[in-house]
Amino acid sequence: MDFGLVLQTDPPAAQVISLMKRAERNGFRYGWTFDSAVLWQEPFVIYSQILANTDRLIVGPMVTNPGTRTWEVTASTFATLNDMYGNRTVCGIGRGDSAMRVAGRTPNTLARISEAMKVIRSLASGGEADLGGTTIRFPWIKPDAELPVWMAAYGPKALKMAGEEADGFILQLADPYLTETMVKAVREAAVAAGRDPAAVKICVAAPAYLTRDDSPAALAHAREQCRWFGGMVGNHVADLVTKYGEHSDLVPQALTEYIKAREGYDYSHHGRADNPDTAFVPDDIVDRFCVIGTAEQHIAKMKELKRLGVDQFALYAMHDAREDVIEGYGSTVIPALS
Repeated sequence: MDFGLVLQTDPPAAQVISLMKRAERNGFRYGWTFDSAVLWQEPFVIYSQILANTDRLIVGPMVTNPGTRTWEVTASTFATLNDMYGNRTVCGIGRGDSAMRVAGRTPNTLARISEAMKVIRSLASGGEADLGGTTIRFPWIKPDAELPVWMAAYGPKALKMAGEEADGFILQLADPYLTETMVKAVREAAVAAGRDPAAVKICVAAPAYLTRDDSPAALAHAREQCRWFGGMVGNHVADLVTKYGEHSDLVPQALTEYIKAREGYDYSHHGRADNPDTAFVPDDIVDRFCVIGTAEQHIAKMKELKRLGVDQFALYAMHDAREDVIEGYGSTVIPALS
């Protein structure tokens, strides 16, 4: 089982680079960041420095989208980094929740994501792509160039598309029941499309907070540091409820029930522990969607996710103990899953 670290690209960029170096030293294999041009600094500039200051770490956005950059620019950026540092990037892609909405745009459609995935993967891997009537290819790309494209998804149509078209599936929650349900949907779609389901990598991404013990005080603090995540997931769930209805068989009730008390969302607090718009998220959702508690409790949940077919756990570290969780995973959790 691989492990990844997920950060926002808050200034100073040097701190992001330092945390990624620490992650590599502690056995993490992937370094992910948010990609929302208005809210945070430009990630691809920072990736270049992360790659230059690490030896093995694979970096990429969790997630970019097909609306804020033209597709050939996205492909060229990935391909340039891979040419410089040796195929050490991965393209996580999704609808663009914060990136698009903060800029006053609507998140991308699945059809647009599908088309963009094909273009970006092909160009960055040395192939051709049709940009609306003009076929292009990068003349400078090396023969061994490659770029895996992993798709973030929750809803039934997106899960189906991930299984049919993506190299990996990103699920942003760590609830075992929902993980099992959604991984099954992705794998069934892959089989129906004539693909090897094992070829679609499964990445679960969620906040992780290590506590010294499982006392009520320790767990209460951990929950408050991670409650923001339920609000972030709630944005996607709200879109699903709007599309499919509150009681649709297409969306698990375990995913939709908790957003009934959701009143609004201010993206200026997106992904932050002090987000005031996430008070509606109950403790049980924090416990299910995130990974909190002692090292032994983290190991137990990782083993359950691994049993369900998860290839990578990507750890969101937007809380007050970033260094501690990186070091704790490096000393205890990652060795237990090796």
